[in-house]
Amino acid sequence: MKGDNRTIEEDYMEAEGIDGIQVHKGLVGVYVDDSLISFIDGENGKLFYRGYAVQDLVKKSTFEEVAYLLLFGQLPTKSQLEDFKAQLIKERNIPDNVLRILQSFPRNTTRIELLRTAISALSLYDPDDYDYSEEANIRKGIRIIAKMPTLIAFAHRIQTNQPLVEPSNELSHAGNYYYMMTGLKPVKDFVDAFDKVLICHADHSINASTFSCRVTVSTLSDLYSGITSAIGTLRGPLHGGANEAIMKALTYDVKKNENVIPWAEERLQKKLKIMGFGHRVYKTWDPRAIIMRELAKKFYDAYKKGERFDPITETGHDHTHDDYIFEMTEILKDFMIEKKGIYPNVDLYSAGLLHSLGIPMALYTPLFAAARSVGWVAHALEQLADNKLIRPRLCYRGELGKEYVDLSAR
Repeated sequence: MKGDNRTIEEDYMEAEGIDGIQVHKGLVGVYVDDSLISFIDGENGKLFYRGYAVQDLVKKSTFEEVAYLLLFGQLPTKSQLEDFKAQLIKERNIPDNVLRILQSFPRNTTRIELLRTAISALSLYDPDDYDYSEEANIRKGIRIIAKMPTLIAFAHRIQTNQPLVEPSNELSHAGNYYYMMTGLKPVKDFVDAFDKVLICHADHSINASTFSCRVTVSTLSDLYSGITSAIGTLRGPLHGGANEAIMKALTYDVKKNENVIPWAEERLQKKLKIMGFGHRVYKTWDPRAIIMRELAKKFYDAYKKGERFDPITETGHDHTHDDYIFEMTEILKDFMIEKKGIYPNVDLYSAGLLHSLGIPMALYTPLFAAARSVGWVAHALEQLADNKLIRPRLCYRGELGKEYVDLSAR
């Protein structure tokens, strides 16, 4: 009961226990659910998919095998893996109506916007669209994973006025993705490196886009809506796009090794963020950055020795590489660790590696989405298996009981 001298705000504060509430901006350190999908040891710089260290999976596995692991919770047998690969290959094509939508977009549209809209449209042509069973959701998830590279590649080639490259029934998921983007059939070195890039981006616990996906499906919305929400979240530069941003900075702003430190110092003085460094969870090296660095260094060392990795098998195409990108990245890495005590994240070295592989910069962020689609689907399935509507609260700090003032008296 309200006392004579108490305000509505005071009663509200007491009833809600507001004075004792600690608000966690950005949900930092807040656990929202249990999960069996991935684990991040931020203090020691380790990442596990279903209990397997990501370094081991990168060395011993393939993207298809990791995708199966994330979706079904265990490594596949040989027959299960072959069947899963066959399903992905079968689902690579997209409906003609969705292709026409891609062709209708303005030519200045970013690739991630194209992907977001195309995934939303794709749901209308899924034969399981109104079947919300787990079995149907798995089938939808496999279709999304299989078709996303096709959507990205088609959208990019349409935007750049290049002929479309139809999906291959012979190449692996990574090999086909690379082929459709570039029009070049990659040799083993390129396929292996690109495959490892996809593995490293396949999942990362409850990051912003994954949380968006889980929030959406927790309302019992459909899987495509969840993935569309995730892609929309990924479009923000604080989540996706950092590898493209650092590559643009090194290529267009820094340009030379001797410019790296002056450029970095100027940004720090202006309190501007340097992309590719720091992470909300990791307090040391991002383990994926270590993997990407090793791969980038492999290509860098080969080029310095005069070797040339030929990305296609038929025509002897000469793939060019700018050696200075890796060198500038190393200078920037040493400076940031020494000056700020901030370590590289996955974006710093994935940028240079994708550059070495000849991937167009405009496709860096969509590539993130294509790989992470596996994690998004896995998290959506996990959310729905033991669902509770995700509905957090905001701690209201404003006034209450304000007297309405008529319009004429304002």
